[in-house]
Amino acid sequence: MLLTNPVVVSVLVMIVLCLFNINVVMALLIAALSAGLAAGMSLPATMGVLIGGMGGNAETALAYFLLGTFAAAIHKTGAADIACRKIASVVKGRKLTLLLILTVIACLSQNLIPVHIAFIPILIPPLLGLFNSLRIDRRQIACALTFGLKAPYISLPIGFGLIFHGIISAEMSNNGVTVAKEAVYSYCWVLGLSMIAGLLIALLFSYNRPRDYANTETINAETANEGFTKKHWITFAAILAAFFVQLKASSLPLGALTALVIMIAGGAVKMNEIDETFEGGVKIMGLIAFVMLIAAGYGTVLRETESVVHLVNAVVGMVGGSKFWGAFLMLFVGLMVTMGIGTSFGTIPIIAAIYCPLGVELGFSAGAIVCLIAAAAALGDAGSPASDSTLGPTAGLNADGQHSHIWDTCVPTFLHYNIPLFIGGMIGALVLF
Repeated sequence: MLLTNPVVVSVLVMIVLCLFNINVVMALLIAALSAGLAAGMSLPATMGVLIGGMGGNAETALAYFLLGTFAAAIHKTGAADIACRKIASVVKGRKLTLLLILTVIACLSQNLIPVHIAFIPILIPPLLGLFNSLRIDRRQIACALTFGLKAPYISLPIGFGLIFHGIISAEMSNNGVTVAKEAVYSYCWVLGLSMIAGLLIALLFSYNRPRDYANTETINAETANEGFTKKHWITFAAILAAFFVQLKASSLPLGALTALVIMIAGGAVKMNEIDETFEGGVKIMGLIAFVMLIAAGYGTVLRETESVVHLVNAVVGMVGGSKFWGAFLMLFVGLMVTMGIGTSFGTIPIIAAIYCPLGVELGFSAGAIVCLIAAAAALGDAGSPASDSTLGPTAGLNADGQHSHIWDTCVPTFLHYNIPLFIGGMIGALVLF
C-alpha cells in the first residue's frame, strides 16, 4: 500500500518530528531508521547502511565546513561589513528594494558566480541589523534566498542549471526517451514562472507585516568604521581565487581552502586567530555539513530497501491510464522522495527510470515527461529540512539565534514554492507540452 511504503512512512515521520521542533539531525536519524524498519530491516542493519552511505555527501559537507570557516575569516576582516554598508546606502530604507537585491544576488550564485550557498554565511549575518531596523519578517528573506537558489537551475541552462538539465537529458536517454540537453530548458520555463508567482506572493502579501527582533551585534565592532585596507584587498583576492579554483578544478572545497591559505599567508587572518576562525566555521556551517552527511545516508537506506521503486510501482497500479492522475501521482512521488533526501539533482536518476516508460505508456510527449521529471525532482527541495536550499538561508538568518529553521524557513518555502511547482508541473504536462 502507498501509505505503508518506507519512503512515505519515513518522510511523514520526519515532517511530524520537525514540526514539533525536534532537532533536524535527530529527525533525520529517526526517519532513516523508520524507513529501514518499515522495509523489514533490523535497526543495526539500517544504522549500518545509514553510516555507510554518509560518504555520499562527504565532499559537500567538507565544502560547507570550509566555506563556514572562510565566512568567519571574512567577518574578522570586516570586508563583509563594508559590503553591507554599501548595500544599506543603496537601499535607503526601502524594504522591497533590499529583498529584490538579495534575490538577484542569490540568482547570480547559481550561474554568473556559481558559488551556490557560499555567499549566505558571508553576506547575511552582517545585514541582520539592517533587517531589524527595517522590521523585515525574515521569512520573506528566506523565501527570496531560496527562490534564487532554486529557480535559476530549474529554468535556465547555465551554471548549475546546465548540470541539472544535463542530468535530466542523460537519464531520459538512458531510459528510452531522447531529449537534447539544450532543449530541456524550453520545457522548464513554466516551472520558473510558477516560482516567480510564489516569490511575489511571499514578498508582497504573505509576510509583509512588520516583525520585531531583538537587536544583537552582528557586525564586527572593531572593523565597522574602517576604510578599505590591505587586509581587505587580500580578502578580495582570496574571494577571486576561490571562485577561479572552484571553476578550474570543479572543487568547491579546494576553492575555499585556497582562499583560507591566501588570507592566512597574507596576514588578513593572524596566526593566533586560526583556531578561533575554524571554530567559527563549525558554528556557522557545521550543522549543515553534518545534516548533509546524514541526508546522504538516509538516501542510501531508501535505495537499499528499493522503496522508491516500490512506491513508483504502486503509483503505476493506481493510475489506470489517466494522464491527470498519472501526472499528479508522479509529482507526489517526487515530492516525497526529495523531501526525504533533500536533493533534486540526486532524485532525477531515481525517478527517471520509471517515469520515462510510464510517461510513454500514458501518451505523454517527450516535453511533458521533461517537465514532469524536472518538477518532480525540484518539488520538496524547497521545504525539506535536509536541503541546502533551506539550510543555507537558515545558516545566515539564524546567526543571532532568532530564526527557526522549520517554521521560518522550511514551512514558508514549502508553501510558496512546492504548491506553485506542483501546479506548474501539472499545467506543463497536461496543457502546454
